[in-house]
Amino acid sequence: MKIRVLGCSGAIAQHARTTSFLLDEHILIDAGTGVGDLPLGEMVRIDHVLLTHSHLDHIAALPLMLDAVAGLRSQPLRVHALPATIAALRNHIFNGVIWPDFSVIPSPEQPMVQFHPIEVGQVLTLSGQRIEVLPAHHTVPAVGFAVATPKGYWVFTGDTERNPPFWQRLRQLPLAMLVIELTFSQRASALAQISAHLCPQVLAQELAHLQAPLQPGWRLGLTHTKPLEQALLRAEVQALGLAEQYPLFWLEAGQTFEF
Repeated sequence: MKIRVLGCSGAIAQHARTTSFLLDEHILIDAGTGVGDLPLGEMVRIDHVLLTHSHLDHIAALPLMLDAVAGLRSQPLRVHALPATIAALRNHIFNGVIWPDFSVIPSPEQPMVQFHPIEVGQVLTLSGQRIEVLPAHHTVPAVGFAVATPKGYWVFTGDTERNPPFWQRLRQLPLAMLVIELTFSQRASALAQISAHLCPQVLAQELAHLQAPLQPGWRLGLTHTKPLEQALLRAEVQALGLAEQYPLFWLEAGQTFEF
């Protein structure tokens, strides 16, 4: 299995793309602005989109991608998300005002997109891949995902703050890579808590719960950092000694991981 980082930024800026991961050819996890860097030939091969939540940086490219590949697909794109996320998409994006309702275009019988509700704890089998829906704690209903690979699980927290149920489940999974958000620096810790994101000190507290059956060579990737905060975040993570405690690295758009 290959997992490509299309975007991993917490905001847009030059060379900064928001969250999106491509699993092999057919599955997209989140649909941030990084999707826009895919050539049409790759975009059209995506059959499933799994969304962690409804915030714009995670769904921005979805309506535009549908429009881009509309004349190339013979089957609807399948979007898997929490019922609340699907409701937000229907009410605020695919509403005929912000964007056409592709769930009934060109017809309700043959739409361009189909929405499939998911729930925490559910295990999906999509394009031959086994993906478990994990709990997340955010300002809107949200989830993370655990993808089974031959080398263990690739786990993505999604946007989240303190989240005991997540760590409880993670302790039961053989972990190959954990991708966890780190959005704000300590100077913005109050904002991080209000917006249900992690800052370095809370990240350190959360990682202390990491007792999963770790696979040899497992890695810890940090994602969703704000471009304006990145230099300070790197310094704070270094000062906390997290790079010495964990096999830590910073995600970058364009990276590919093979499992």
